[in-house]
Amino acid sequence: MALDATRRSARTGIVGAALGTAIVPFPAEAHVKWFAPYIVGAPPAPLSATLTNSWFWTGLVLVLVFFLATRVVERSPAGETILSGLDRLTDPLWQRLDDFVRVVIGAFFVAIFAVGGVYLTADLKTPAEWVSWAQLLIAAGVFSRKTMPLSAAGIIGLWLVALRDYDLFHLLDYLALGVAVAGYLVLETSRDPEWRKHRFEMLRWGVAIALMWSSLEKFAYPDWFYPLVVEKPFLTFGMPRDVFIPMAGVAEFTMGFGLIWTPLVRRLSALALFVIFNAAVYPFGRIDMIGHALIMAIIVAIAADHTRQVHFLPAVKRSLAGVPAGVAAALVLLAGSYWGLHIAFYGPEGRIGQPTAEIATHSHSPEHPHGPRAPGGIGAPPDRAPSHSTHSGGAAVPGAATAAFTEAMDRMHKPMMEGILDPDPDVAFVRGMIPHHQGAIDMARIELRYGSDAHNRELAQAIIDSQTREIAHMREWLRQRGGRAP
Repeated sequence: MALDATRRSARTGIVGAALGTAIVPFPAEAHVKWFAPYIVGAPPAPLSATLTNSWFWTGLVLVLVFFLATRVVERSPAGETILSGLDRLTDPLWQRLDDFVRVVIGAFFVAIFAVGGVYLTADLKTPAEWVSWAQLLIAAGVFSRKTMPLSAAGIIGLWLVALRDYDLFHLLDYLALGVAVAGYLVLETSRDPEWRKHRFEMLRWGVAIALMWSSLEKFAYPDWFYPLVVEKPFLTFGMPRDVFIPMAGVAEFTMGFGLIWTPLVRRLSALALFVIFNAAVYPFGRIDMIGHALIMAIIVAIAADHTRQVHFLPAVKRSLAGVPAGVAAALVLLAGSYWGLHIAFYGPEGRIGQPTAEIATHSHSPEHPHGPRAPGGIGAPPDRAPSHSTHSGGAAVPGAATAAFTEAMDRMHKPMMEGILDPDPDVAFVRGMIPHHQGAIDMARIELRYGSDAHNRELAQAIIDSQTREIAHMREWLRQRGGRAP
């Protein structure tokens, strides 16, 4: 009877958590850089745009209410009952959690070895064949305690090697998770129990920071998400685009924050995130599943973690007032670091002309149709993107604008000419129009970045909105015909 009551209480708590988190619109969590065009050095939207956005504050208040309610329950006898119920449900996994984590780490590196041509993640392309083989060796090393530290060193080493091709700011997106996995592999082999007991905490912090950092892109670059929202409108749950994106950013940031809080908050946050990440597999395909495999496995490990200890600022975390204070501190620290480091790397006005490897990191794939095109066409190696000077004070810099327009036209011409050579005139029309429209969108974005005429800027935004929709329609038409879009 007591066991049944415990299980009922646990189920009630989990259902309550699901209802609470459903208040905030969660996206099917996909890494936008894997599926949509982006320029890392472009100037981000000012922080003031987020701080004056009422939907940002609406989402923040809703999540804080959920966190505070969870803490109230956690401090009551019902909180321990729910935690005990979760312990019972996850006990088989908890007993073999290290084996589970190591298997997933190994499987992840085998998968990216099979994909080939990437450093550690789908976003970081490399032509170096040895990188894939190094990742296979990392996978092999995780299955022996003697070689796990070597695998950890390999992970950090590959991140450092990637600095040859990518700016440090770009790679910060992946630093926290890489360090966390490497740290886990080292701590797991430690003979000191005081060090070893922190191995899962290392993973928690790594995933939490990675999610909070990447969520800031929704505030800094909301336009990166527009093509995904147009192509997959169901992601917004029927809400307007500019309502959904900031609230989704709040949800991702705060659920990431929840992973480093008290036991019930972190476990319920992990359960919510697990549902979110799994929901992305269907609309975004195997690239998303492989890319997020490590994060999903660590989230499962957090949900199954039976420990009750709180090591970092325990007094603050146990206080109800610590919840809003902690979220506020995390927002100030992470957002200040993101915008501050961007200015430090690229200057106040940003830098449009990135090293080519950052502009064209994606070869074409049906699973990420919006991937940036290389200058030479579909999947061409990035070998001739010009560098551009920056602009200041909102005034156009002719050299930079000219170079950007030229680059946009270069990207457009080859796939457009290839498309119109299709023997089927209907297919030729669509395959030619997709890069033509994309060229118009690229030119419109350059106008928004460099132009100052109000009428032209309004026209440019209208072009982006309308032609993005039309590209999505044409891609769907080609997909139904079994064709491949440029």
